[in-house]
Amino acid sequence: MNGDILENLHNAIRIIPDFPKKGISFKDITTLLKEGDLFAEAIDYMYDHYRNKSIDLIAAIEARGFVLGAALAYKLNVGFIPIRKPGKLPGATISESYQLEYGEDRLEIHEGAISAENKVLLVDDLLATGGSAQAACKLIEKLNGNVIGIGFLIELAFLNGRDKLKKYDIHTLISYKDE
Repeated sequence: MNGDILENLHNAIRIIPDFPKKGISFKDITTLLKEGDLFAEAIDYMYDHYRNKSIDLIAAIEARGFVLGAALAYKLNVGFIPIRKPGKLPGATISESYQLEYGEDRLEIHEGAISAENKVLLVDDLLATGGSAQAACKLIEKLNGNVIGIGFLIELAFLNGRDKLKKYDIHTLISYKDE
């Protein structure tokens, strides 16, 4: 990846201290997304990494993951599957709970969203502790999908989220080594 572009992406991310609670430094990607050229660069770099992989579907975690995942699904010309918080999907769902860096939550996916042996790329904006990505992978696998990789815009490497996702191929554009 071009170092100047990577630095521009990194610099476009706004840091919000003490959000959503004291001690957390929230990485706000909305400041990157509003810059069309930078948003396009981020999607293009993700596309370049995945364009030669055999992918049937992109699954993404609500809400910021939808922005990245849907854009990447469009560019790769594959389907898009939303993974959402409880009660947001109509119809029958399956769910998985997980721990996150500041509490506990749950994710759901439609029962018939993925066919057996579909090759699925999971996309989200941020890898922190790995809990939500791990839960999303479990949901995909419960539907007999094959998680071929996980793509993130940002990784908070100091939280060791990769430890929960060791069996998956992980690709990130921006890594924060420390808080």
